[in-house]
Amino acid sequence: MDLDAYVAEHRAEWLRLEHLLSRRRLTGSESDELIALYQRAATHLSAVQSRAPDPALVGRLSRLVARARSTVTGTSAPSWLTFARFFTVGFPVAVYRAWPWWCGVATAFSAVSFGLIFWFGTQPELASQLAPQSAIKQYVEQDFADYYSENPAQDFAAQVWTNNAMIAALCLFSGILIFPVLYVLVANAITIGEVGGLMVAYGKADIFFGLITPHGLLELTAVFVAAGAGLRIGWSWIAPGPGRTRAQAVAEAARAAVLIALGLVVVLAISGVIEAFVTPSGLPTAARITIGVTAFAGFLAYVFVLGRRAARAGETGDLALAERGDLAPAV
Repeated sequence: MDLDAYVAEHRAEWLRLEHLLSRRRLTGSESDELIALYQRAATHLSAVQSRAPDPALVGRLSRLVARARSTVTGTSAPSWLTFARFFTVGFPVAVYRAWPWWCGVATAFSAVSFGLIFWFGTQPELASQLAPQSAIKQYVEQDFADYYSENPAQDFAAQVWTNNAMIAALCLFSGILIFPVLYVLVANAITIGEVGGLMVAYGKADIFFGLITPHGLLELTAVFVAAGAGLRIGWSWIAPGPGRTRAQAVAEAARAAVLIALGLVVVLAISGVIEAFVTPSGLPTAARITIGVTAFAGFLAYVFVLGRRAARAGETGDLALAERGDLAPAV
């Protein structure tokens, strides 16, 4: 390659590209010209690098192509701004838009759990059939309360967070099949109902509710949100709605579920800290419950204030149009 001849042939194009890049506003035809010149400059850079890699010319063209690429593709928002937007818009609006699902899950779960608590609690002879009398006595008088303090608080917090995160993840990502989510919910509702019924039947209702309420309100709400979002994915396959294919409906619900999953990592971490440090603490029961109720109410306020505001502004919690990929026309 005759480098001098190559520069002489294309120098005018590079200068024109530099001129367009220096302007703050372009007309439609000038924008098209800029894109075309950017593509040519990128080709020129590749040719120079492979045939006559002059350092000065490669450096000049590299800077020119980088500036043009930034102008054509746009710049990304700073990471801190993306992070802040996720927690002020993306996560709360995704949870808010799914509220009929997770509120429905919470209602059904509570009905089963409290129904079993009442059933076993008012029939001690039925509760005694769940396990030998000695084992039940050991559990209600010592093991239930000891569970929250038998391990170091930081280790217990990590264990609780991991367990709850796995349950939430199972509810979210098996939602397309629906039945695994229902199985997890029913199994946990029965467990809470049986344990609570035993504690009530043997006169330990104050210990049961005093220990489970501080962390349970926020923890179970996070599980309800995960289950609701998961079931929403499954239902979008069954009934995608007008104007959407099943694949489009599932993709939209799944993208929202991923946002919810990321946000629930923080919510479950908070509930894990409460369970490890507040539930077994020496604080009065009223104080521990107040902390739990405050965290629960704060989460609901966060979702329904920020989420509703974002929804009214037209936010959906979904990716931007340019990030969703292209869709083939469908009837």
